[in-house]
Amino acid sequence: MKKEGVRPVATNKKARFDFEILSTVEAGLVLTGTEIKSVRAGRVRLQEGYAKITGGEAFLVDTYIAPFENAGPFNHDPVRQRKLLLHKGEIQRLYGKTKEKGLSLLPLRLYLKNGKAKVELGLGRGKRKYEKRDALRKEDARKEIQRSLKPR
Repeated sequence: MKKEGVRPVATNKKARFDFEILSTVEAGLVLTGTEIKSVRAGRVRLQEGYAKITGGEAFLVDTYIAPFENAGPFNHDPVRQRKLLLHKGEIQRLYGKTKEKGLSLLPLRLYLKNGKAKVELGLGRGKRKYEKRDALRKEDARKEIQRSLKPR
């Protein structure tokens, strides 16, 4: 059997801009047949999504996975809650962290690892407006330096 490795499907760049990511964790994703087909086609949007922990289980909420065209009447709800596969200790640790002031659990990227859908969750603290402006200023300065160092 051939190993596929890691194939990126979707990234959430806005999460890294709006939040300071303190730690990350990899979680499996429980999907239906039509959902995994849409994921393999890359028809996923993570920007509005977040993760929540209820009743000792973790769920991915408001993440859009487009309906599969060839499914007919047996299609899935594009924004349904999807269960995350994490160890009990990880769920308890993340639950404790999210109860702290201002911490959120966000999907950073979704990828296929050896054929299985995985999501990278980030524990983040929201940035203030001036922190976002500083980040943009630093990025512009970095790009300008790269342009000036580039040979003509």
